[in-house]
Amino acid sequence: MASPFLEDPIAELLGKWSVDINTYSVTLRIFLVIILASLIGCERSVKRHSAGLRTFIIASTASAISAMIDVCIIAANKGGIPIISAASVVSVAMLSGNSILFSSRSQIKGLTTSAGLWACGVIGLAIGGGLYTLGLISFAALIFCISQLPKTEAILKDRSNHFEVHLELRNSYNLQDFVTTIRRLGLKIDDIESNPAYANSGLSVYSVSMTISERDFKQYKKHSDIIEALRSLDYIQHIEEMK
Repeated sequence: MASPFLEDPIAELLGKWSVDINTYSVTLRIFLVIILASLIGCERSVKRHSAGLRTFIIASTASAISAMIDVCIIAANKGGIPIISAASVVSVAMLSGNSILFSSRSQIKGLTTSAGLWACGVIGLAIGGGLYTLGLISFAALIFCISQLPKTEAILKDRSNHFEVHLELRNSYNLQDFVTTIRRLGLKIDDIESNPAYANSGLSVYSVSMTISERDFKQYKKHSDIIEALRSLDYIQHIEEMK
């Protein structure tokens, strides 16, 4: 019975040696995993995310090694369950979960990096198992999502009727003035939360969720335009949209 790995176009092009577990195939798989993981890790490092170059390389390489060990064990026992690969996926998932942080502005950071780290580990499993084509296609899809989709996402968010701002007022008494101004502009306040990270600092800091309710604003005003207009108010010390 032919191995299913021989159906991989890249494996067929390289030859049977790339399908079997040997010194050359192990070297190729680890080298390929390191190259792909480093490209994703560099993109995250440049943007100063918590999980960077080394984290992505180590997680992906460990996953590839796990897959190769499982292949050897299953081949030796003529069957079995890829337990080590499963454990590797769980470990990378736990590691990626630790990269999710809460900032002082009540923002959740690291979700994309966390998901990317987990996906990179899965790609390592694919290449470690000899599925070169699947691994490379998955890598291309992942790097496209991480590097290109943020631009589209930013456009969609800036045109959304809902947005949230980080607001710093000169004192707490100005909050009512801010609410009044917002309502006059045709905006609806959904929620206002005092930011506990700035307690006892002398600053009046809030997270404000708003909805654009007026038709003209929906059609012609971007979030950046609205925030720029609010920034001109004397009692606002600082305001910016929470991404």
